[in-house]
Amino acid sequence: MTAAELKATTQTEKLSIEGITETTIVRYFETLNAGEFSATAALFAEDGIMYPPFESGFVGPDEISAYLQEEAQGIKAEPQQGIIENLPNEQIQVQVAGKALTSWCGVNVSWLFLLNQQRQIVETRIKLLASPQELLAIRRD
Repeated sequence: MTAAELKATTQTEKLSIEGITETTIVRYFETLNAGEFSATAALFAEDGIMYPPFESGFVGPDEISAYLQEEAQGIKAEPQQGIIENLPNEQIQVQVAGKALTSWCGVNVSWLFLLNQQRQIVETRIKLLASPQELLAIRRD
């Protein structure tokens, strides 16, 4: 395999999440892990909101992309399993459990997505599932 072929296969890794077949969710993690933050943000509705840990919400693809460019460099999401639920208002709720890894730590994470009828992300809430000691270790100085 040439260097160019290796780069092409690793830029946007295809992944599989147990219990999740929703393309929007799979693309969220693929583009996020590839550092394609504009593509990740484009999966959100115009008024879509991302609620990252320790932050207030970021509204719309432009704000979400800017946030990811600033804060998500070098973070790899490892979604492991999820559950999809159709809601009465024709929206879809998707819960995903996994890990977020950096060069210096890893932590269990829960992602909760709400999709509209067009399969755009209306809202996502990202929660760190860590003990108080683990949270103190990753706290920003």
